[in-house]
Amino acid sequence: MENRIGKSYVARKSLFAKGLKEGRLTVQEIEEALPPGTLTAAERWLLYYSLRAAQVEIIDEVTGQVDHGFMAEAPPAAPSNH
Repeated sequence: MENRIGKSYVARKSLFAKGLKEGRLTVQEIEEALPPGTLTAAERWLLYYSLRAAQVEIIDEVTGQVDHGFMAEAPPAAPSNH
């Protein structure tokens, strides 16, 4: 278990360094560096949150969409006639 924590720490540190330097990371880069089972769901959420807070753009390489997280601003609702 200690070895897994060490690898996870090094991978996260490397991701942050690359993200801060380049200003962006892809979802695929993050998932490759930290495959499922490496972090708990809460740790994974915190990683993505921290990267966005550090102004690192997280982009899905397949779709090209930027991951804004759960707090992304929703598109304006259509006006109702009530």
